[in-house]
Amino acid sequence: MSFKPLFSKSLAAAPDRLHVAAHSHHLWPDASYDGQVECWNDAARLADRKWERVMGEVWPEAAANVAEELGMKREQQDRIVFAANTHDFIIRLAAACPRRGGEKLRILASDGEFHSARRQFARWVEAEEIELETLPVEPFESFAERFAKRVAEDEHDLMMVSQVLFGTGKVVAPIEPIVDLARPEGPWVVIDGYHSFMALDAPFGGQLSDKAFYLGGGYKYAMAGEGMGFMVCPSGFGERPPITGWFAEFEDLSLPPGMVGYAKDAMRFMGATFDPSVLYRWNAIVRMLAEEDLTTATISAHVAALQAQLLEAIADTPLAGAELLNPLDGGPHARFLAFRHEKAAAWSEALKQEDCITDVRGNVIRVGLGLYHDAEDIEAFAKLAAAL
Repeated sequence: MSFKPLFSKSLAAAPDRLHVAAHSHHLWPDASYDGQVECWNDAARLADRKWERVMGEVWPEAAANVAEELGMKREQQDRIVFAANTHDFIIRLAAACPRRGGEKLRILASDGEFHSARRQFARWVEAEEIELETLPVEPFESFAERFAKRVAEDEHDLMMVSQVLFGTGKVVAPIEPIVDLARPEGPWVVIDGYHSFMALDAPFGGQLSDKAFYLGGGYKYAMAGEGMGFMVCPSGFGERPPITGWFAEFEDLSLPPGMVGYAKDAMRFMGATFDPSVLYRWNAIVRMLAEEDLTTATISAHVAALQAQLLEAIADTPLAGAELLNPLDGGPHARFLAFRHEKAAAWSEALKQEDCITDVRGNVIRVGLGLYHDAEDIEAFAKLAAAL
């Protein structure tokens, strides 16, 4: 079955393009356009009063949609806070996290974290503001156990690890032993879920949100575009973040001058004035998925079938000589296939010249599939791969 009609505007805008980078910049469905127009119309109709609708209706709906997607209860939407991107939250978390070992924040991370964390941590090390330990991801089979063991030794204040590694697409599991070690007084555990949100079914359900922070966004598999970073905030962790904007006390603007108030829920980590359009887009997309009876599980099944077809189709192409870092094993899987080869960058560029969009990270070329792909796209990609 083809779901391309749901993406008619994006596909029609570049009809000759073969976009197999859904893990990078996911094409926007038509529903996102409807959400964007709804936001504009609200701004025109309500002007200054639009914030009553945004914060009273749009935000709660968006947060509840995130909570449900994560496997939390919809009524736990008060644990969700939004920002322009997850980097904003990394800054706020680092400032708020208790420093139990002295002036410097002690951070534990993997050597496979995404650029925003990797770069920021490296710069803080240069400035001698943090102490950083990076645990090697390889050998991957023992990584989750090794990371949990290091956390248990209680020598760090803040621990951050990706649920799905952005470079290789490997799934870090189980995360429960890592999360269970978090405490309000420290250490804090942060799960980067950018490549698991709406790629894995209910990736942060159960009691996980009671103890750990979770970062994700709408740019990739949520299909909503940029501007929707979000964070799950466990109760009691960082009740008065030092980096704060006026929206953190939005519910009580009647405080006396000079008072620095905070919301009791996740809004305590809020910043200042923001662009709400992405929340409209996100809500419209969730409504579309419900109307089409599409869930993360059914989308993942669609993608898994296409991934299997792709691996079979490229068997006689140069790509078959690359190392597939995240083989299909029937379990939860990233929405992309990661091929490691010395020619990865050259292959990605050659495909780009044919208007076939992949992406590359060092010596790894990533091919990401989504709801807007079908069997014909796989056949087209295989023909291009054969010419590499």
